[in-house]
Amino acid sequence: MNQNTKALLKACELAESRAGNKGEWVPSFHLAPVTGWMNDPNGLCEFNGVHHIFFQYSPFDTSHGMNYWGHFSTKNFVDIKYHKPALCSDEQFDCHGVYSGSALCDETGMNIFYTGNVLQSGEKGKEYDYLNTGREHNTVFVNSKDGLTFDGKTVVLKNSDYPKNCTCHVRDPKVWKENGKYYMLLGARRNDDVGEALLYSSENKLDWEYLNTITSNEKMGYMWECPDYFEIGENKYLSVSPQGIDADGYKYNNTYQSGYFKVTGSIKSNYSLSEFVEYDCGFDFYAPQTYVDSKGRRIMIAWFGLPDDNKPYDDPTKKDGWVHMLTFPRELTVNEKGILCQYPVEELKNLRYYTKKSIIDGYAKLSGLTEFDVKIDIAKQSDFTIRIRKDCILNYDMAKKLCTLSFGKSGEGRTSRSVEMEEIHEVCILCDTSSIEIFLNHGEKVFSSRFYPDKDTTGIIIENINGNLKYSNLRPIRILKAEV
Repeated sequence: MNQNTKALLKACELAESRAGNKGEWVPSFHLAPVTGWMNDPNGLCEFNGVHHIFFQYSPFDTSHGMNYWGHFSTKNFVDIKYHKPALCSDEQFDCHGVYSGSALCDETGMNIFYTGNVLQSGEKGKEYDYLNTGREHNTVFVNSKDGLTFDGKTVVLKNSDYPKNCTCHVRDPKVWKENGKYYMLLGARRNDDVGEALLYSSENKLDWEYLNTITSNEKMGYMWECPDYFEIGENKYLSVSPQGIDADGYKYNNTYQSGYFKVTGSIKSNYSLSEFVEYDCGFDFYAPQTYVDSKGRRIMIAWFGLPDDNKPYDDPTKKDGWVHMLTFPRELTVNEKGILCQYPVEELKNLRYYTKKSIIDGYAKLSGLTEFDVKIDIAKQSDFTIRIRKDCILNYDMAKKLCTLSFGKSGEGRTSRSVEMEEIHEVCILCDTSSIEIFLNHGEKVFSSRFYPDKDTTGIIIENINGNLKYSNLRPIRILKAEV
């Protein structure tokens, strides 16, 4: 730990100690920053029986600025420990940001790879565009023996190590081990404004060799952020967050997108990519990252937000000194139809005060619910409407095969998003103080959105549905400050 590290940790501690009341929108069972700004989840892993959730963190303002890797840990997703920041911008090669990255756990400990951001100062008469000049994106390695202390940063790749046809924007390493060898994906922006992922390999985690470039046949944006590669059974997926995709009907309506390509062949040599599929149809979802836990589950967590550039809606929590949160952890599975599905991890059951079951015969009103989960098994296909805390409406039009999530005033500028679905036989709703996650057909399609209902509005009204209903109010997660 150098003097820069000590000063930055002290500054963060001071900012957190001065944080005031976080207001009425503080989440009950989602992870949010103590103060300031939160974005991408980083370094997700399970190490020695503990899940570690790092995140991009700027405690000094409600906009992206001086950033750290914030750090939560948990054994059960119910009792959460909050730690001092794991990484700071304390070296010359990361002085303008410890940007996103991943963790690989092996016999040597927890191995972190991240992007060290450097913005050079232009000399007199020389201006940088910070696209092709004036920016360093260094890939940095750091090891931890205990998952709590991180020392000895090493730059393993720098701008000159990336292909010549790339801009300075190469970042967000995802590293994994396969058949005794290490592989790394980096998101990149080419000089001709095409997004792609770069694949590197290594025998020792320090010396990396360029192996391949992965991109789509048709251009999908100018930059691919937060790449991820994973396999579920025989299915292979390349996950990316592309920037610069134009809206296409009901698709791609957010500022930036996140989704996946199904991979045929091998990304190491010859491959082909399927059509790009968005993970989420809502307003607030970006930069997802996955990992495999000790139970063999592929777990995904995403930023419950979006980069603010050109976003037509705002977050009223800024007046309370904080902004954004992370999605509730989701397990990824592939169903019998071959569809990649997302669903809340089973530990959600440990947050329930109780569980009530009933039969719906066309109409149901559940009063008093504020933070809750609701599961509806629909017996007979029909148009339906579900009103959540009065101002959030989920509607299905069977003739149009269209499901729409819409908001009134509570959306703070969020209006409606839609997805085409042949049928809906199950709806799962996960509602927190200022967020909602809706899983259709056990996660074949998902809506994730922030919203800000009046605190006096509670409950759900279900119209024109016949089927089985299960619901519960949810208790808050318990966040404990870890001992330093």
